[in-house]
Amino acid sequence: MSTEAAIVLFVAGLILLLALVLGVWKYQQMLTAPDHLAHPYVDIAHRAALMYSFATALLAALVQFSAWPAWLDLVAAGIPIVFFLGAILTYIGHGMRRDTTNQFAHPDRALRLSMAALILGEIGGVTVLLIGFAVGQFG
Repeated sequence: MSTEAAIVLFVAGLILLLALVLGVWKYQQMLTAPDHLAHPYVDIAHRAALMYSFATALLAALVQFSAWPAWLDLVAAGIPIVFFLGAILTYIGHGMRRDTTNQFAHPDRALRLSMAALILGEIGGVTVLLIGFAVGQFG
Protein backbone atom coordinates (compact mmCIF):
# COMPACT_ATOMS: atom_id res chain seq x y z
CA MET A 1 0.00 0.00 0.00
CA SER A 2 1.26 3.46 -0.82
CA THR A 3 2.09 5.83 2.01
CA GLU A 4 -0.58 8.32 0.94
CA ALA A 5 -3.27 5.60 0.83
CA ALA A 6 -2.15 4.33 4.25
CA ILE A 7 -2.45 7.85 5.67
CA VAL A 8 -5.99 8.24 4.34
CA LEU A 9 -6.96 4.75 5.57
CA PHE A 10 -5.54 5.56 9.02
CA VAL A 11 -7.69 8.71 9.12
CA ALA A 12 -10.69 6.54 8.16
CA GLY A 13 -9.92 4.36 11.17
CA LEU A 14 -9.72 7.38 13.45
CA ILE A 15 -13.10 8.61 12.19
CA LEU A 16 -14.55 5.12 12.80
CA LEU A 17 -13.15 5.19 16.34
CA LEU A 18 -14.77 8.60 16.85
CA ALA A 19 -18.06 7.13 15.58
CA LEU A 20 -17.87 4.35 18.15
CA VAL A 21 -17.24 6.83 20.97
CA LEU A 22 -20.16 8.94 19.72
CA GLY A 23 -22.26 5.78 19.82
CA VAL A 24 -21.54 5.48 23.55
CA TRP A 25 -22.66 9.12 24.03
CA LYS A 26 -25.82 8.41 22.04
CA TYR A 27 -26.51 5.25 24.07
CA GLN A 28 -26.03 7.14 27.35
CA GLN A 29 -28.55 9.76 26.25
CA MET A 30 -31.01 7.09 25.15
CA LEU A 31 -30.76 5.43 28.56
CA THR A 32 -31.33 8.62 30.54
CA ALA A 33 -33.81 10.61 28.41
CA PRO A 34 -37.50 10.36 29.37
CA ASP A 35 -38.40 9.51 25.75
CA HIS A 36 -35.33 7.26 25.38
CA LEU A 37 -34.06 9.28 22.41
CA ALA A 38 -30.71 10.98 22.05
CA HIS A 39 -30.63 14.62 21.03
CA PRO A 40 -31.06 14.74 17.23
CA TYR A 41 -27.57 16.15 16.68
CA VAL A 42 -25.97 13.47 18.87
CA ASP A 43 -27.72 10.91 16.68
CA ILE A 44 -26.66 12.75 13.51
CA ALA A 45 -23.03 13.04 14.69
CA HIS A 46 -22.90 9.30 15.38
CA ARG A 47 -24.42 8.32 12.04
CA ALA A 48 -22.40 10.87 10.07
CA ALA A 49 -19.14 9.68 11.62
CA LEU A 50 -19.98 6.09 10.68
CA MET A 51 -20.83 7.13 7.12
CA TYR A 52 -17.80 9.39 6.73
CA SER A 53 -15.42 6.73 8.06
CA PHE A 54 -16.40 4.41 5.22
CA ALA A 55 -16.40 7.26 2.69
CA THR A 56 -12.85 8.05 3.80
CA ALA A 57 -11.87 4.38 3.41
CA LEU A 58 -13.17 4.55 -0.17
CA LEU A 59 -11.06 7.66 -0.73
CA ALA A 60 -8.05 5.59 0.40
CA ALA A 61 -8.82 3.01 -2.29
CA LEU A 62 -9.09 5.72 -4.95
CA VAL A 63 -5.78 7.18 -3.75
CA GLN A 64 -4.11 3.76 -3.86
CA PHE A 65 -4.97 3.21 -7.51
CA SER A 66 -4.72 6.79 -8.76
CA ALA A 67 -2.34 7.78 -11.55
CA TRP A 68 -1.75 11.21 -9.99
CA PRO A 69 1.31 12.15 -7.92
CA ALA A 70 1.15 11.51 -4.19
CA TRP A 71 0.89 15.21 -3.27
CA LEU A 72 -2.15 15.69 -5.53
CA ASP A 73 -3.87 12.57 -4.18
CA LEU A 74 -3.29 13.72 -0.58
CA VAL A 75 -4.65 17.20 -1.28
CA ALA A 76 -7.63 15.81 -3.22
CA ALA A 77 -8.44 13.37 -0.40
CA GLY A 78 -7.67 15.86 2.35
CA ILE A 79 -10.18 18.45 1.21
CA PRO A 80 -13.28 16.25 1.56
CA ILE A 81 -11.89 14.75 4.76
CA VAL A 82 -11.58 18.22 6.31
CA PHE A 83 -15.20 18.89 5.40
CA PHE A 84 -16.28 15.47 6.75
CA LEU A 85 -14.60 16.27 10.07
CA GLY A 86 -15.99 19.80 10.09
CA ALA A 87 -19.51 18.45 9.69
CA ILE A 88 -19.06 15.89 12.47
CA LEU A 89 -17.62 18.52 14.83
CA THR A 90 -20.50 20.88 14.01
CA TYR A 91 -23.00 18.14 14.85
CA ILE A 92 -21.17 17.36 18.10
CA GLY A 93 -21.29 21.06 19.01
CA HIS A 94 -25.03 21.27 18.42
CA GLY A 95 -25.50 18.05 20.39
CA MET A 96 -23.51 19.38 23.34
CA ARG A 97 -25.19 22.79 23.34
CA ARG A 98 -28.66 21.43 22.51
CA ASP A 99 -29.19 24.74 20.73
CA THR A 100 -31.10 23.49 17.69
CA THR A 101 -32.70 20.48 16.12
CA ASN A 102 -32.26 21.93 12.62
CA GLN A 103 -29.21 24.04 11.82
CA PHE A 104 -30.79 25.03 8.50
CA ALA A 105 -33.97 26.48 10.02
CA HIS A 106 -32.46 29.98 10.07
CA PRO A 107 -29.44 29.92 7.74
CA ASP A 108 -27.14 32.93 7.74
CA ARG A 109 -24.55 34.03 5.20
CA ALA A 110 -21.77 32.07 6.92
CA LEU A 111 -23.77 28.84 6.73
CA ARG A 112 -24.56 29.40 3.05
CA LEU A 113 -20.90 30.11 2.26
CA SER A 114 -19.68 27.10 4.24
CA MET A 115 -22.18 24.86 2.45
CA ALA A 116 -21.03 26.18 -0.94
CA ALA A 117 -17.41 25.48 0.04
CA LEU A 118 -18.35 22.01 1.29
CA ILE A 119 -20.14 21.17 -1.96
CA LEU A 120 -17.25 22.38 -4.12
CA GLY A 121 -14.58 20.82 -1.91
CA GLU A 122 -16.17 17.41 -1.51
CA ILE A 123 -17.28 17.02 -5.13
CA GLY A 124 -14.05 18.54 -6.44
CA GLY A 125 -11.77 16.34 -4.34
CA VAL A 126 -13.64 13.16 -5.18
CA THR A 127 -13.73 14.08 -8.88
CA VAL A 128 -9.94 14.54 -8.95
CA LEU A 129 -9.46 11.15 -7.26
CA LEU A 130 -12.00 9.38 -9.46
CA ILE A 131 -10.36 10.71 -12.63
CA GLY A 132 -6.95 9.70 -11.26
CA PHE A 133 -8.33 6.22 -10.58
CA ALA A 134 -9.81 5.96 -14.09
CA VAL A 135 -6.57 7.12 -15.72
CA GLY A 136 -4.56 4.69 -13.60
CA GLN A 137 -6.80 1.70 -14.20
CA PHE A 138 -8.14 2.21 -17.70
CA GLY A 139 -5.40 4.31 -19.28
